Amino acid sequence: MRTLIIDRFEGTYAICEDKDQKFFAIEVSELPEGVREGDVLDVNDAEGTVSINAEATKQRRSKAKKLQDKLFS
Repeated sequence: MRTLIIDRFEGTYAICEDKDQKFFAIEVSELPEGVREGDVLDVNDAEGTVSINAEATKQRRSKAKKLQDKLFS
């Protein structure tokens, strides 16, 4: 299983980054409904499935929020 983070959307593609800072373009139609920038995705190549890792996404958003609060307060 591979973990990717949605960096941005460009047209019909989601540009995703892995832990090695390599980028991948995945068609939005292949992703779960409701994905957003910053979401953590679990990609199972063997099964051909992509799912949102809600817990990892929540942790990343919380960490980013704390950093913003620290910078701007």
